[in-house]
Amino acid sequence: MASVILLALLLVVFRRPLADRIWPEASAPALRDRAALALARGHLTAADGSGARELYEAALAIDPDGNDARTGLMRVAQAALGQAADAISAGRYAEAHRALQLARSLSVPAAQADAVAARLRQEEARHAGIERLLAQAASARAAHRLDGSPDAALPLYQRILAMQPDRVEALEGREDALSDLLQQARRALEQQDLEQGARLVAAARAYDAGHADLPDAQARLSSELDQEGQRAMRDLRAGRLDRAAARFQTVLRIDSANTAAQRGLEHVAVAWARRAERAASDFQFADADHALAQARLLAPDAVAVRNAGHAIARARQAKATLKPLVGGRERTRRVRQLLEQAAAAEKKGDLLTPPGDSAFDKLRAARALAPTDHAVREESMHMLVIARQCFERELRNNNLAGAGSCLDARIALDGEGRRIAQDRRRLAQRWLAVGDERLTAGDSHGAVSALDHARALDPQTPGIAQFSERLRLAGAH
Repeated sequence: MASVILLALLLVVFRRPLADRIWPEASAPALRDRAALALARGHLTAADGSGARELYEAALAIDPDGNDARTGLMRVAQAALGQAADAISAGRYAEAHRALQLARSLSVPAAQADAVAARLRQEEARHAGIERLLAQAASARAAHRLDGSPDAALPLYQRILAMQPDRVEALEGREDALSDLLQQARRALEQQDLEQGARLVAAARAYDAGHADLPDAQARLSSELDQEGQRAMRDLRAGRLDRAAARFQTVLRIDSANTAAQRGLEHVAVAWARRAERAASDFQFADADHALAQARLLAPDAVAVRNAGHAIARARQAKATLKPLVGGRERTRRVRQLLEQAAAAEKKGDLLTPPGDSAFDKLRAARALAPTDHAVREESMHMLVIARQCFERELRNNNLAGAGSCLDARIALDGEGRRIAQDRRRLAQRWLAVGDERLTAGDSHGAVSALDHARALDPQTPGIAQFSERLRLAGAH
C-alpha cells in the first residue's frame, strides 16, 4: 500500500502522461469507491496511502477534471472536524490536534476550524494543568532541550501561550529560551556549521519574528554565507572544484535565491568542462569523461558543457583513426605520417575542420603518440602561432564562432594561461555586444544564445549579470 501514496505523489508532479501509464482511466472510479469506504469507516488519512484523503487525491491525480474526488476531499475535511470535536469531548487532545490539522490542510472553512480550535484551547487549558506545563518547560530549558520535540521548552511554551496568550511566565520563558537558541545558532556559525546555524535561526524566527536577538543572528548568518561564497571562489580559483561546488551548494540550500552562489556553480561547471576538454585533447578519456560528468551534474544545459561533450567526441574520433603500433620504428613512422598530413591539411586551409582530418586533429594524434618528439613539439609551436593568428583574424571579421574554435585549438596546444584568460574575456565581451544588438532588434532567442556563449567563455566577464537581468525583465531569460 505504500506504493499507492508514492504513485499518487508522482502523479501530482507529472500529471496525465505518467498517470496514463500507471493507472488506466477506469481505475479512478475504483479509487473513489475505496476512498468512500475508508471515509465511512472514519479512516481519514494514513501514511501507507490507505486513508480516504490519499485515495481521493490519487483519483484526482488520474482525473484532474473530475469533481467527485474534490467533493470527497471536502467530505474528508468535514469528517476531520467532526473527529476533532469528538476527541475534544473525550479529552483526547493530541488526537484532536491531528484531526484539526488535517481539516485545515484540506481547506475547511476557516471560521469552522477556528471555532473548533478555540474550544480545543479552552478544554486543554482546563484539563492540562498550566502550572505543570510551565514546570516541564522550565525543566526542559534547564536541560538545554529547547526545540525539536513536543516536550522541549519552546514547543511547551508555545502550547501554553496558545491556551493563555497573556501568561507572563510563558512569555518570559519563551523569550529566554529563544535567547538560548540563538546563542546556539551563533556557536554553530562560529564553527562554520552553516546549515545548523541557519536551521536554528529559522526556528527562532518561527517562534517570535520580533525577538530582540534575532536581527544580530540573521546578520551573522548573512555574513557567514557571504564568507562561504568567498571561500568557494578561492577553491574555484585554486582548482579545488569539488570543494567549491560543495560550498556553493551549501549556500543555496540555505538561500536558494542567492544569485552569487548560482553563478558560482555555473563557474564550477565551466571549469569542469574546460578540464574535460584538456583531458580529451591528450586522449585521456577516463579523466575527460569524469570531468564532463561533474560539469553535467551542475549545469547540463550550459554551452561550455555541450562544447566539452563535442570536444570529447571529436577526440575519440581522432583516436579511432590511429592504428595499433608494433614498436618504436612503427611509432616514429606513424608520427611522421601524421605530421605530413597535418602540414598538408594546413596548406589546404583545413586548420580545424573537418573533424578527424583537420591539421589540428592530425597534430593532436601525433602529440598523443610522441608528446616529447622534437618534430612534434616544433609543429605544435608552429600550429600555436597559426591558431593565435586565426583567433585575431576571426575576431576582426566578427566571426565569433570561428574565433572560439581557434581559441579552443590554442588551449589544447598550450593549456590555460593569462593570455588565454584575457582572450576568453575579449571574446566573451564581443558575444555580449552581439547579444545587446540582437535584444535591441527584438531577437530574444539570439540574445539568450549570445549570453550563453559569453558565460561559457568567461562567466565572470563584467556585464554578464546585468545583461542577464535585462533579458529576464524582457521576458526572454
